Amino acid sequence: MMKRMFSALAALFFSLCLMAQNDKADNIVGTYLCGTGKDAYKVQITQLANGAFKGAICWVASPKDENGNVVTDTKNPDKTLRNVPIDKVVIFDGLKYNADKKQWSDTKIYDPNRGIRANMTAKFDDEKTLIVSGTVLGIGEKVVWVKQ
Repeated sequence: MMKRMFSALAALFFSLCLMAQNDKADNIVGTYLCGTGKDAYKVQITQLANGAFKGAICWVASPKDENGNVVTDTKNPDKTLRNVPIDKVVIFDGLKYNADKKQWSDTKIYDPNRGIRANMTAKFDDEKTLIVSGTVLGIGEKVVWVKQ
């Protein structure tokens, strides 16, 4: 009986901790591992002075091409940013927290592999798993980022 009560209390506490993950806007701040293998990269999310959030790539598994040259953001629609090293690319800026929905949104996320921007939302699945969604013209894609 005591063991069941302890298990029930532990489960309740764990559930409350998971729910609390989306209760504060700045819970999203941190470094996230994204992708796998040679396509792995990390994104650093920081909070701006205006309360919004910015995400920038801070590490990539393959920073150099087959010739030993630094990989740059060659597909960026803004030609002035095409020489930015891939591990310095800002992928979103101005992300805002919606307390009612317990998610972050209201900006676009940039995909340097395709050179496109998509409407972005992000929401925690659990305390370390951030589900990031991007949609363009109703077509969407979700990726999983793991908080380090």
